[in-house]
Amino acid sequence: MACLLEAPLRISVLSEVTATSRHYVDRLFDPDPQKVLQGVIDMKNAVIGNNKQKANLIVLGAVPRLLYLLQQGSSSSELRTECAVVLGSLAMGTENNIKSLVDCHIIPALLQGLLCPDLIFIEACLRCLRTVFISPVTPVQLLYTDPTVIPHLMSLLSRSQRTQEYITQIFSHCCKTPEHQTVLFNHGAIQNIAPLLISPSYKVLHSVLLSVLVDGELLAQVFVRMMQRDQPVEMQLTAAKCLTYMCRAGAVRTDDGCIVLKTLPCLVRMCSKERLLEERVEGAETLAYLMEPDVELQRIASVTDHLVAMLADYFKYPSSVSAITDIKRLDHDLKHAHELRQAAFRLYASLGSNDEDIRKKVRCCDSTRTQGICLTCV
Repeated sequence: MACLLEAPLRISVLSEVTATSRHYVDRLFDPDPQKVLQGVIDMKNAVIGNNKQKANLIVLGAVPRLLYLLQQGSSSSELRTECAVVLGSLAMGTENNIKSLVDCHIIPALLQGLLCPDLIFIEACLRCLRTVFISPVTPVQLLYTDPTVIPHLMSLLSRSQRTQEYITQIFSHCCKTPEHQTVLFNHGAIQNIAPLLISPSYKVLHSVLLSVLVDGELLAQVFVRMMQRDQPVEMQLTAAKCLTYMCRAGAVRTDDGCIVLKTLPCLVRMCSKERLLEERVEGAETLAYLMEPDVELQRIASVTDHLVAMLADYFKYPSSVSAITDIKRLDHDLKHAHELRQAAFRLYASLGSNDEDIRKKVRCCDSTRTQGICLTCV
């Protein structure tokens, strides 16, 4: 399959390709290995934060050459590492860049690179793989094509804190189906990843929480500690999501203290207007899922921190479209305004699914939400 950008974008990019971009690619073919290495380093510096330059280099064929150099046993470790770094930088561009890299078979090449004994090179390959796999346009099934890949990734977890970080992030984004969960479980995901919960790295902890949902009180208590207010908000929300999933799966009872006293209040806290828009959406949707089948949780939530009245604020964003002059900002705000309303409706539906008194409270706030907070509910 050709390693190209999509046709309309490719035509646009080609019209702006500069002589400098061509020079970077030409240097990759120099017969002097030292000049090739310096060329790759210069390319790395040139593409940092420059999506236009990244697109130019992809169109000019830099990716196949970088992959060739990365896979050559005759290439020095430094050169192979720098190639992986540049490829990772190219992957941080647009979704079209990711598609082009995947079409060039970057994933098999990087996975093969993980067999190298050089830890620095392994970390560079994993970092690039992480960047590719977290993109929504990357087919996650590519991680499971070769049955030897998952066990090898498990074996690399203990190599360094960076390998832990990158591998857990890869797993968290590539565990999408029951089949994926089974593959990871069968290759020791719980035994290998659960100990990482004591890792000093926040990124490792966050990824572990995303990728491992296990039964057991000990882990539930770890999640509870991670929901404390002095923890990063993203960590609190992720821990609350994990306990929500465990609860819905039957691993934790709905009347357990870690749900009633910790998880539910944490999720209500995420719905407050002080939180970021994305956090408010995720908090409301997770809370709706948590209490959907349980009337007692619905009753508790309805009287926790004025939640019903709090949701009225979800319908007041953005407050003034006419005051927003930046088009990108307007698009962002309108998108989140829709997501906020959708999340609020889901939470309203979950709250009022069983109890008439809660439904009355929801209707009361619904009828007055354009006027401000409903005093009856406060």
